[in-house]
Amino acid sequence: MSIRPLRIGVVGVGHLGHHHARILSGLPDVDLVAVVDSDAGRAARVAAETGSHAETDPNVLLTSVDAVTLAVPTEAHQRIALPFLQRGIPVLVEKPIAASIEQADEMIAAAADAKTILAVGHTERYNPAIATAQSLITKPRFVEVHRLAQFPGRSLDIDVVFDVMIHDLDVLLALVQAAPVSIEAVGVPVLSDRVDIANARIRFADGCIANLTASRVSRERVRKLRVFQNDGLISIDCATHQVEAWRVTRPRDAEPSIEGGAVDVPPGEPLQRELVDFIGAVRTGRRPSVDGHDGRRALALAQQVADAMGPS
Repeated sequence: MSIRPLRIGVVGVGHLGHHHARILSGLPDVDLVAVVDSDAGRAARVAAETGSHAETDPNVLLTSVDAVTLAVPTEAHQRIALPFLQRGIPVLVEKPIAASIEQADEMIAAAADAKTILAVGHTERYNPAIATAQSLITKPRFVEVHRLAQFPGRSLDIDVVFDVMIHDLDVLLALVQAAPVSIEAVGVPVLSDRVDIANARIRFADGCIANLTASRVSRERVRKLRVFQNDGLISIDCATHQVEAWRVTRPRDAEPSIEGGAVDVPPGEPLQRELVDFIGAVRTGRRPSVDGHDGRRALALAQQVADAMGPS
């Protein structure tokens, strides 16, 4: 028995939203009804590529879609999401969830009141390397993170903590099952009037310490995490989707040794996995893998890091 295609719209088809439209237009049992962008020409180009309609006003989708994804500037997340959520239309919003905790709370409350889904696009949670590594991580003691990128010329309405580091803050909160208790941080504006490179050292209640560096002004592209546990190390390369696991063995009557190596990681595009998860949640009513509460926690920790940096 065939199922009715899920009617979906994409609001914001710049760099990331364009990929939303590309992927959704190719998924089975999904009807990409329309793409929306304040730039009419851009909307028309993406609509032509994906076989959908072009619009400039997101509110026209309120009566024509079963779900919507938002890839617009952060300051517009709450304003655009609320009318959909209030009508019971599931929303996937790209990270960060909102421009403030207060706005995030409004979105979460609207979704709860309407008994609908609010998902947040923390794409690294859907990275097959992260998913593979999670099954190997039991009790992190020290986590080292480097996320370096070239200057993007976009997302400059927020600083690097909310644009780049927040990916790893969200992953940290999923890996370390304890609350952060202290933060030291520093950030420097380099090519924009906001912080472009930042470092944070976070101590968690269980004793785990994480050291994170995030930059959007680097010459190379690096997205690596190393997780140290009492019995070994897990190394994760989010860019190449590679994982290595090393374990200390202590055989009787012999010197300790380190054993391990590469771990098999299944193929998969993180953004496609994110969108498929959202569609599955919409169809079944289950909780998405990253919901509004997860997005709020990541935003709150990012705000704590930004506060610890002080004025730039």
